[in-house]
Amino acid sequence: MTQKKNGKLFDEWPETYDRWFTTPTGALVKHYESELILDLLKPGHGEVILDAGCGTGIFTSDILAAGSKVCGLDLSLPMLLRANEKAGCYPFRAVVGDILTLPFPGEVFDKTVSITTLEFVAEARAAVDELFRVTRRGGCIVVATLNSLSPWATRRKEEARKGHRLFEKAFFRSPGEMLSLAPIRGIAKTAIHFQKDDDPRIASEIESKGRDKGLNTGAFVAVRWQKP
Repeated sequence: MTQKKNGKLFDEWPETYDRWFTTPTGALVKHYESELILDLLKPGHGEVILDAGCGTGIFTSDILAAGSKVCGLDLSLPMLLRANEKAGCYPFRAVVGDILTLPFPGEVFDKTVSITTLEFVAEARAAVDELFRVTRRGGCIVVATLNSLSPWATRRKEEARKGHRLFEKAFFRSPGEMLSLAPIRGIAKTAIHFQKDDDPRIASEIESKGRDKGLNTGAFVAVRWQKP
């Protein structure tokens, strides 16, 4: 599937995507994923950050709330329109574009981030190369995706075999595979150690134990590189 077709696929999903994060489990997932992203990205006041594959702005809002200026890029116009609406009066610029051919000159962003986008990109190394290209020296690049080592991935692959339109197009990658996408040393962390069917009332305890043990099997893997 081409990136252009990927964009069309997501045109139908803004409402469903956002609704998932309002469920008890979805809200917990969002909380812990955002917590990890903010820990790695450390968005600062006045920093100009690219959110590549921003979707409906689920995570963009937290970066904006930290005082950063965000350029949100996505293939799907309906997704971008939802993100732009959520941004409100925050400094947010929406751009329709492809992570594989970012429409920006080199070294224009203080930091770049891409969250749950790379699982729909076959040429992952090329996408990471583009993020490095547009990031200023000394800035960081944070990329998060679905972890192939997680039980969540096993379930999603089964859903794909049953015809799930999104998961049948997804690429699942491990923390090690993610770190290998850049020529410099990075760090990787995972989140979401509880399972979809776990009681939300005990999910926080499960999450804390997984984080304390440094498990690499969380459903959400995020990596960070510092551009030299």
